[in-house]
Amino acid sequence: MATMSIKEHLKLLSKWDYQWTPLDKGYTDKILYINVGTAEIRDKDVPPVMKEKFIGGKGYGLRLLWDATKPDTKWDDKENEIIISSGPIGGITQYSGTGKSLVVSLSPQTGSVMDSNVGGFFGPFLKFSGFDALEIQGKSEIDVLVFIDGINHTVQIFEAPDEAADSHLLAEQLTDMFADNDNEKKQIGIVSTGSAAQHSLIGMLNFTFYDPKRKKVRLKQAGRGGIGSVFRNKRIKALVCKIPGVKGNLNNVVDLEAIMERGKRFNREMRELDDKQCQMRQTGTAHLVEIMNDHDLLPVMNYKYGSHKDAFKIDSSVWKRNFTQNVPDGCWIGCNMSCSKGIDNYEVKTGPYKGQVVVVDGPEYENAAGLGANCAIFDPGYIIETNFYCDTYGICTITWSTLTAFIMECYENGILNKERTGGLDLRFGNAVDALEMLHQLARGEGFGKIAGTGVRKMKELFIKNGWGDEAFLTDIGMENKGLEYSQYMPKESLAQQGGFALTNKGPQHDEAWLIFMDMVNNQIPTFENKAEALHYFPMFRTWFGLVGLCKLPWNDVEPESNAQSDEPAKVPEHVDNYVTIYKAVTGREFDRKRLVEDSERVYNFQRVFNLRRGFGTRVHDRQPYRAAGPVTSEEYESRAERYDKQLIEKVGFDIKGKTTEEKMKALRKYRENQYELLVDAVYMRRGWNSNGVPRIEFLRKIGMDLPEVIEVVQDFQ
Repeated sequence: MATMSIKEHLKLLSKWDYQWTPLDKGYTDKILYINVGTAEIRDKDVPPVMKEKFIGGKGYGLRLLWDATKPDTKWDDKENEIIISSGPIGGITQYSGTGKSLVVSLSPQTGSVMDSNVGGFFGPFLKFSGFDALEIQGKSEIDVLVFIDGINHTVQIFEAPDEAADSHLLAEQLTDMFADNDNEKKQIGIVSTGSAAQHSLIGMLNFTFYDPKRKKVRLKQAGRGGIGSVFRNKRIKALVCKIPGVKGNLNNVVDLEAIMERGKRFNREMRELDDKQCQMRQTGTAHLVEIMNDHDLLPVMNYKYGSHKDAFKIDSSVWKRNFTQNVPDGCWIGCNMSCSKGIDNYEVKTGPYKGQVVVVDGPEYENAAGLGANCAIFDPGYIIETNFYCDTYGICTITWSTLTAFIMECYENGILNKERTGGLDLRFGNAVDALEMLHQLARGEGFGKIAGTGVRKMKELFIKNGWGDEAFLTDIGMENKGLEYSQYMPKESLAQQGGFALTNKGPQHDEAWLIFMDMVNNQIPTFENKAEALHYFPMFRTWFGLVGLCKLPWNDVEPESNAQSDEPAKVPEHVDNYVTIYKAVTGREFDRKRLVEDSERVYNFQRVFNLRRGFGTRVHDRQPYRAAGPVTSEEYESRAERYDKQLIEKVGFDIKGKTTEEKMKALRKYRENQYELLVDAVYMRRGWNSNGVPRIEFLRKIGMDLPEVIEVVQDFQ
């Protein structure tokens, strides 16, 4: 259907005119509240205590979600919310990596609070339209579209019956519909998901940005935890935000010159050092494939192994050849990181869009490693095809990768077979049937729909049906708290095991990526060292999600002198950049100590939020044994020299005459005990008791002793 015809079928359900509030020091102090069930639209003031203690971004999302829900609210209840918020630094254009937003909701996968960070234009555009956060509640009975008009200062809800279901088409349609001319296309940001999100628990959200060089709308993903499924459960087709444009000092910062000086310094580093370091402008995060493979950290066959002889088939050289080069490739205006790599003029090979020529965003490292190595499919074409379909269908690629690898190992072990999969042959390496499973999910049928429930619920189903041994399924199911692992092999890094399983939301690498510090460089050898790292880095990275920053410019290009600094893993010169920029935006007194303190308040609030929902204790921080050591004899024997040496030197176990099974048992006991000792050390450093609950005296110390918080924790002391 033609775009203009679709637009003509939009039926206005509600309209609200508002008084625009310009930004002051990075804030408007206004929240836009929309109930898609009742069509209510209004603004809310940000209370001073919320601004002081929760800062923005994820902090605002958590606070609003807490207030909107009850301890027993389910993800698909109308009370559940989706909150989108950037932060005070978000949207400035004078320093790279300032276009991030955080999305918060109750997760269909974990049953608890989920946050996911995302680039694209919508978050900053929401700010420039006059709102620090968007709070969406309710459930519509029909498909609706929300239009935030930051030019005429109106918000409208439309019935939207005719738009495309999938994001690559829908985003183009909506951009054409709401842009009066080609120049206005870069003034529009969209949030959408796809057809698979409404049939699954693992849906994600696409945030758009218009690429004027390609003259195409491109996508960035808020991937984790199934928030896209919440979006479609509420019958939201899309959110659209339009502004007059981006120029100058829209955040109305206190000291623009200080920000510009730091921005120029970092841009020089990008120009002079990126080619020598990570080559982010040529390959994006995909440069990690061969690095992970070389250090035995690339997940292969559902995290059985850490390297593979065919990894070269999907390494950065392959992606460098496929990616369009020498074009600005940032997902936010003014970002010179240029890491949003894309494959142009890709002809789709399968499924409903076969024959279409599209832009594929990525693959990122996670997609190459997960869709490729972890499923033993070393085929760039399959990775590109699946990357495209996951994006447009609205499916988290990290989750899809990990659950597909789990399914494949189940198939190889007889837990699944063709009868149980409806005819799909899902052994490792079968690209054809793996893709068909994804298409089934988008259609809401077959085994694909079972796959779309995620690893935890599949484990429960397989055990209930008597298809497999519970202990084995628990060991190989790479999920924690209901969320699938991202694509790093943590077996030989105790700190990274904690970086995955000791998270608040589940095993996502955006809290603590400590593999190189721990395993490769041996910078944190003791439990106390590891605990300190598992305190600092989650707090530092939490802060990015409070203020609107991307992680990549922090440490994917480092100053020339960084190796000579006292703490090179922290990249202290860049930390100083962020401290300076925050002060320059907000005018607030600020230093590195306060950065951590601000994050501690929000991080501990999220832990208590989990506790309020029936989680948030030690038992929920357990990890699958596959994350810590070899589950099968073939795993052990593939690295027998390493494991035998560890048994002799670290465990004091006499391996002479012992079977593989006996050695595995001894190694498991040792590694599981090491993890428990790590948990003890981390809890102590974070101010928590031995059950993983924040101590009341610590909450008082950090200023998170709100009455409602103390009420939740007091019986767990």
